[in-house]
Amino acid sequence: MHKSLKPGDPVVVRVSKNSTDPGPRAKEVHPAKHGDWYSYEVEKFWTVSEVLADGSLNLVTRRGKTHTLQVDDPRLRPLRWWEHWFYRDRIPLLTATPNPAEFNQTSS
Repeated sequence: MHKSLKPGDPVVVRVSKNSTDPGPRAKEVHPAKHGDWYSYEVEKFWTVSEVLADGSLNLVTRRGKTHTLQVDDPRLRPLRWWEHWFYRDRIPLLTATPNPAEFNQTSS
């Protein structure tokens, strides 16, 4: 479905959570049958860091954690054009990793 995703593309992933106090971004909030717990979903804004040969995607969070999802995972979708502007502070940016060989070179 999202075969055109490439490294650097922002995506939205719906993550299921459980707690006693859902946050303001919680969606699909459902209380437990007998208790104070709630199950809900939160939209996370991640960035594609790598497209693997088997079609799965390595995704990176704002804090640098990585997750691997299949490209056809129903929880995954590309960012809409207006979300890129509206949620720009929540989208992680890929930074280039320095090559260790560059630090060992001496200038002549």
